[in-house]
Amino acid sequence: MIEQDTIKLLRECDSGVRMGVDSIRDVLDNVHDASMHKLLSDCLADHESLGARIETLLHDYDDEGKTPPAVAKGMSWIKTNVRLALDDSDKTVADLMTDGCDMGVKSLSRYLNQYAAADEQTKDIAKDLISLESQLSIDLRDYL
Repeated sequence: MIEQDTIKLLRECDSGVRMGVDSIRDVLDNVHDASMHKLLSDCLADHESLGARIETLLHDYDDEGKTPPAVAKGMSWIKTNVRLALDDSDKTVADLMTDGCDMGVKSLSRYLNQYAAADEQTKDIAKDLISLESQLSIDLRDYL
C-alpha cells in the first residue's frame, strides 16, 4: 500500500509541476515589471528543480510519471492566450497565475490526503510543491 500511494502521489506531483512550468512559461514573455519577471523566473527554476527530484524518484520506481490531462492543459492555454490577447498587463498575468496556483494547492492537498500511506519523502515533496504554489500566489497579490 505504501509503494502504491507513493507512486500515485509522485505522479500527481509530477503532473502539477509540469502544469506549473508550462503555465509560467506561457506568461513570462508578457510580464513587463522586472521584479515580477524575476519572481516568476525564480519560481520556474524552483519548479524545474522539484520536477527533477520527482523524476528521479519516479525512475527509481520504474514509472514514467504523469503528463497533465490534455483537456486541462488545453483549456489553460486557451484561457491564458485569450485573456492576454485582450489585456497583456501584469495584472492579468498575476490574476491568471494566482488562479492556477490556488487550483494547484487545492488539488495537491486533496492528493496528499488521499494518498496518506505514501512515504514521508514523497509527502515532503508534495508539501514543498504546495508551499511553492501558495507562496507564489501570495507574492503575486501585489500585482493584482
